[in-house]
Amino acid sequence: MDPAEDQKQVIRFMACPESHGGIATRVERVETHISQIFLAGDRAYKLKRAVRFPYLDFTTRDLRRAACEAEVAVNRRTAPELYKGVVAVTRTEDGALRLGGDGEAVEWLVEMTRFDQDAMFDRLARTGAMDRHLMEELAEVIARFHQAAEESLEFGGHPGMAAIVDSNAQCFADFGAPVLDAGRVESLNAATRGALDDLGALLEIRRKAGRVRHCHGDLHLRNIVLLDGRPTLFDAIEFSQSMARIDTLYDLAFLLMDLEHLGLRIPANVVLNRYLDITADDDGLAALPLFCSVRAAVRAHVGAAAAASLSAAEEAGEQGAEASRYLDSAVAYLEPRPPRLVAIGGLSGSGKSRTARQVAPYVGLAPGARVVRSDVIRKRLAGVDAYARLGPEGYAAELTARTYQALVADAARVLKTGHSVIADAVFARPDERRAIAAVAARAGVPFTGLWLESPPDVMMRRVAQRRRNPSDATPDVVRQQLAYDLDGIDWKRIDSAGPKKQTVSRTLEVLVDSR
Repeated sequence: MDPAEDQKQVIRFMACPESHGGIATRVERVETHISQIFLAGDRAYKLKRAVRFPYLDFTTRDLRRAACEAEVAVNRRTAPELYKGVVAVTRTEDGALRLGGDGEAVEWLVEMTRFDQDAMFDRLARTGAMDRHLMEELAEVIARFHQAAEESLEFGGHPGMAAIVDSNAQCFADFGAPVLDAGRVESLNAATRGALDDLGALLEIRRKAGRVRHCHGDLHLRNIVLLDGRPTLFDAIEFSQSMARIDTLYDLAFLLMDLEHLGLRIPANVVLNRYLDITADDDGLAALPLFCSVRAAVRAHVGAAAAASLSAAEEAGEQGAEASRYLDSAVAYLEPRPPRLVAIGGLSGSGKSRTARQVAPYVGLAPGARVVRSDVIRKRLAGVDAYARLGPEGYAAELTARTYQALVADAARVLKTGHSVIADAVFARPDERRAIAAVAARAGVPFTGLWLESPPDVMMRRVAQRRRNPSDATPDVVRQQLAYDLDGIDWKRIDSAGPKKQTVSRTLEVLVDSR
């Protein structure tokens, strides 16, 4: 029988509830350009379409079997509970098809545990479920995955990114018109190549330093699901080594871009900052605008191709408008925005960390400023997780001095990448305030110092109510701090006693006025 007809028969077979051994009364089907997924009972089965593209070849049964096996192996790194294995669709002697039966294998499928579609992160994003704690946990999952992933010196770097940029330009030429504005595409191509030339040396340094690894490759919101309360990455790329063995920040950039496209810049900034707290990959921030732009460009030309293929005018128009928005994003990521340094000080419970987190997305390049926080740095120097509790020895004068020295060094290093910084610490001592201001002076960037203040009872109530917070401050610590001599603070004072929204609004007003 013709292989294409074989696959059509398998698709009809898998879509039939009776084919699934009584576990399903109905079968849902999800289609993409390279696969069909059949949802039956507590199982999901993925069939690779018999297609060939420049980046994959599924045209023979053996190639599809190999791809299924590779998909299971790759995704068991992050989601072993989802990927059950590879199962055959076989033909019996009487010509009937069976799932996992004896006889000749006519097709191969990836067998997965089915999960609630509402637990996928693209749906959670649209329901307002992306709170700080979930985003921090997601960043931790990604960071740990990247740290454990195999290094790939033979991929990535300048040649790897150049190949992706060239591919984007060709895809725009092939599929962009008439959906996308030709002038905008030309401007993007020129800006992208200029950025690539500027970053070539850095990309090679990162490759040689082990920052190119066997990553996920397709790390957007639809490929993340909340399983048993834990963010879980799935559906990683198995069909292209060059698309999966990439710079770790390029892997992360897809998620950041995806969140931003949905207007979720605060969650995107939280993910970025927690990821960098763990990986200490601040030096790579110089490449992040290029990485995000390239990700948006891919979505733009894929969307343009999809729009051109649709016959329904309204649907094609919506798809084309979405592709244009991605193109605009790709251009915007590469537009320069001078960095600045903002220091937010105040006693424990004054709301400085909360305010820094809320303000950071609106400062500097997307997805916002790098927040260097003394509480996180102190834990790093002590060799413990950011959420571990330190005893009195963790707050000895020597470690405190080292903490502020490291904060100053971190801020200076990030400013060199072209990204803005928000420095979050108490800054009670004049020498600490002078040291952070001097960082901006040496870097030649604007500096704004902000001092948040609230009544003692408000600060003590806040620290008592904290959960999962790097700060170890208690009401007793606040009482001790109230004895500090705070005369001589010349930073802009902000009343932070009221609601968070009010404090953030006042802070943003000050930052706009001080640009």
